[in-house]
Amino acid sequence: MTAHGHSTDGYGSGRREFPDVDLRLQDMVLDSRDIAEFLNDLAVVAASRLSTPGNPVLCGVTVIRHKRPEAVASSDSEAHSLDELQNGFGDGPCLTALRTQTTLLVPDLVREHRWEAYVRAAAARGVSSILAVPMDIAGEAEAVLNLYSGRVNGFSADDIATAEAFAGQAAGSLKLVLRITQLSEARNDLALALKSRTTIDMAIGAIMAENRCTRDTAFGILTKASSTRNVKLREVAAAVIASISGENEIGTYFDE
Repeated sequence: MTAHGHSTDGYGSGRREFPDVDLRLQDMVLDSRDIAEFLNDLAVVAASRLSTPGNPVLCGVTVIRHKRPEAVASSDSEAHSLDELQNGFGDGPCLTALRTQTTLLVPDLVREHRWEAYVRAAAARGVSSILAVPMDIAGEAEAVLNLYSGRVNGFSADDIATAEAFAGQAAGSLKLVLRITQLSEARNDLALALKSRTTIDMAIGAIMAENRCTRDTAFGILTKASSTRNVKLREVAAAVIASISGENEIGTYFDE
């Protein structure tokens, strides 16, 4: 629903598709180093897509993390400030759209009577209309595109349809980026675990050889040293190996 009770359902509701946007999003997935870079590029593309010579549009992306909204990306510093402003008030059209998972249009902030403190502050920053479009990323996280215009009625029915379609296409790419990131983090965690295990096993072997003791006894010596010094077990093991071989970096068979 819009701020004045007009449903946005007839404006397109994401049914359009833009092949050129799909290609751009694919390039962004491949080129982005992390989620933050992808979302910043996404905000820039969205702002560019909806801007016209007489009506420049700003775009921010807000994500809910640990039940708290966070402005994670923007087309420029002003869009970021506007997102932070709304998050500071704890409520507003974009956060409402995010919670309800419904596109929300405020065509004229001067005539808007909800979120009064935020609306006054946003209007003082030169914003006249706001369009908020949630992104459906299927439980991976919650995200919303926050679009700001300095003009009253700055978003037409066609603009809403375009924004909804763009958000739908972008959501698929964002889910892919999130999953790639999760796989990368899992891989890094596994590599670190393997490296720690290798270091500890080598240190245990060195202690067994030096003290002519069993593996359990050697492991006990290592854990006692870790506890006494309040140092991680892997760091104690690395110090043992360094003292014997001079090696400070222990590789594994899984290193690239």
